[in-house]
Amino acid sequence: MTVNSLPVRTDTPVRTPAPKAPRAGRRLLRIRAGRQHHAGPLAYVLLGIMALVSIFPLYWTMVAASTDNTRVSQSPPPFLPGPNLFSNLARAWDEAAMGKAMVNSLIVAGVIALSTVLFATLAGFAFAKLRFKGRNILLTLVIGTMMVPPQLGVVPLFMMMSDLGLAQQLPAVIFPTLVSAVGVFFMRQYLGEALPDELVEAARVDGAHSLRIFWSIVLPVARPAMAVLFMITFVHAWNDFFWPFVVLDMTNPTVPVALTQLSAGYVRDQSLIMAGALLGTLPLLAMFIVFGRQIVSGIMAGAVKG
Repeated sequence: MTVNSLPVRTDTPVRTPAPKAPRAGRRLLRIRAGRQHHAGPLAYVLLGIMALVSIFPLYWTMVAASTDNTRVSQSPPPFLPGPNLFSNLARAWDEAAMGKAMVNSLIVAGVIALSTVLFATLAGFAFAKLRFKGRNILLTLVIGTMMVPPQLGVVPLFMMMSDLGLAQQLPAVIFPTLVSAVGVFFMRQYLGEALPDELVEAARVDGAHSLRIFWSIVLPVARPAMAVLFMITFVHAWNDFFWPFVVLDMTNPTVPVALTQLSAGYVRDQSLIMAGALLGTLPLLAMFIVFGRQIVSGIMAGAVKG
């Protein structure tokens, strides 16, 4: 009985298993991967210094608002709060008509912020994801308007508001700033990165039109950027002084315009001016305290991709 042996190929490559890391090394890698990194003492010192530098202007405003004009003008100035805070706040509230001014500023800043967020998101979506003729030219024109100083358009803009019968009224402050080129460019850049083209094309295949895509897809994706843009626009509109000072009078002012009444005398009362500035700052601080966590969490959610 013969046994036929099959030929064995000797040129077949032999796969050798990759060398495994030592058990102690693998355990160390697992420990490092699951360990949380903690800041060192130097980081806390730097953060503390930055916090103090940021808080000091607000603290000095409160100190100056709680003293009298003579003490504020001393050298060195006081660094501890005085006993006149509430009396100075009451004087500033009455002399500058801060109640009406705050209502006007709330209306102006709220309407401008909401309209800017809406129109900038619509335009940003169009420039980022829609294909139409002249898109690049229009975007260039929008960006080009950012290079024009706003002071150049004050005279024709005031003449236009006067012809429309809106001078000395709040719509004269609101209408010229319903949307900003900065907001359009900001939303265009954000949606260009955060909104995948495949998601928009899939919605097109399902039969969704542009407004449906904007409502169901773009708005949820753009929510973090919209929150940031709303906060920035609201603060800017609240603090805007030049254009409201030109187009409004002292009978219907915003907060920055009303604060000019406190410095209209021959001798300026610095403590009274600081009390008015503190009153004008408190609504912004309250808004940030209430909505700051949502805004920061939205920023962090938009920054994490995967």
